[in-house]
Amino acid sequence: MVNIKCSRCGKERESLHEIKCKKCGGVFEVEIDFEFRKENLKDNFPYIREWVTLGEGNTPLIRRGKVWFKLDFLNPTGSYKDRGSVTLISYLASNGIKDIAEDSSGNAGASIAAYGKAAGMNVTIFVPETARGNKVKQIEAYGAKLMKVSGTRDDVTKAAEKSGYYYASHVFQPHFRDGIRSLAYEIVRDLNWKIPEKVFIPVSAGTLLMGVYSGFKHLMESGVIEKIPTIVAVQTKQVMPVCAKLNNLSYAPPAKVTSIADALVSTNPALLQEMTDVLQNYGECRVVDDNQITEAWKELTKIGLLVEYSSATVYASLRKDDENSVLVLTGNGLKVL
Repeated sequence: MVNIKCSRCGKERESLHEIKCKKCGGVFEVEIDFEFRKENLKDNFPYIREWVTLGEGNTPLIRRGKVWFKLDFLNPTGSYKDRGSVTLISYLASNGIKDIAEDSSGNAGASIAAYGKAAGMNVTIFVPETARGNKVKQIEAYGAKLMKVSGTRDDVTKAAEKSGYYYASHVFQPHFRDGIRSLAYEIVRDLNWKIPEKVFIPVSAGTLLMGVYSGFKHLMESGVIEKIPTIVAVQTKQVMPVCAKLNNLSYAPPAKVTSIADALVSTNPALLQEMTDVLQNYGECRVVDDNQITEAWKELTKIGLLVEYSSATVYASLRKDDENSVLVLTGNGLKVL
């Protein structure tokens, strides 16, 4: 088994039901204090006794021109979120949790719904009253109960927290973020245990960034790689709190996010400080606008890659000198057609 501790003050988690640290309000993380296990990547998640799997992971890494694309939009529910859902739901199932709630009208909600139902759980997904589109339909298709909440996005979160069900948050639950480690492992494995120059990822709530960083850190501390590759976080002009904090830019979040990149909506992410700390040491942050995103999306379709606009942000941020980089394509374009 592994320990769960606060990422800020180091306090150990007291119970499965503790969402934030009672001492400092920080988020919890899985403490990785074992050597990387190369033969079977799933062995790097020793807290999972029995996997509730839908065949996630091992997505293709393909070369196009001077860069690679990691096709994580080919995961079972159409997004990288399945990497986190499989570890969180498997862990909760092994601890006898039967009724869960999550707040997300997007990929996380769909993923938690699919894995939760596969585990035989009762799943309730709380969404904003205005939520529409294919992702909401996908959540309902898996058989989850959809609860629409009026008010702000914070009101939706509070409704899920106070629902009386176990709060299976993709942002706050450490086992969800921890599952994203597998993405870093696969990139290095598929590059013959070498690192790319840079890894580009779209950033919103921070689960992808923190998970990928954790995976690379584990590989480095185990002596598999010599250093962590440069992590390039990409945000939109409307939603850029990480880039603003990292680069000392002024930023006033909009009253309503209308960007075409509708999966990148966290204007005040709970993991803002953690993300900024990682990027100060190991990366950078780039901002793209809707015109750049639309053009990048069109260019990707012309090489056979149909992704969400939010995923196309990484391609939109690419520069001529970004050679030998991996661009993580996170969401399936069929969801936004």
